[in-house]
Amino acid sequence: MGIDLRWPIGLMFSLIGAMLTLTGLITGSNADMYKRSLDININLWWGLVLLAFGAFMLLMAKKGSKPAGGDAPGTGAKPQSGANPPSKQSR
Repeated sequence: MGIDLRWPIGLMFSLIGAMLTLTGLITGSNADMYKRSLDININLWWGLVLLAFGAFMLLMAKKGSKPAGGDAPGTGAKPQSGANPPSKQSR
């Protein structure tokens, strides 16, 4: 039913994470920019976190799109109902 929400979430986080990681790599040599964050390249680290989360969501979306169990309809597996079939009574 409909689209799996893990696809757009994974794409969004991956895209933003890639942009932040790229920004952190480009501005990594600018020491004045990261004085307020205790000299931690926060763009690089949070970009990597967002990129990893986005990749995880895309992996789960791809894994979730496969049919579970491997029993396809029409392969001979009969569903079992909770009721017992009527038995023949001998007279």
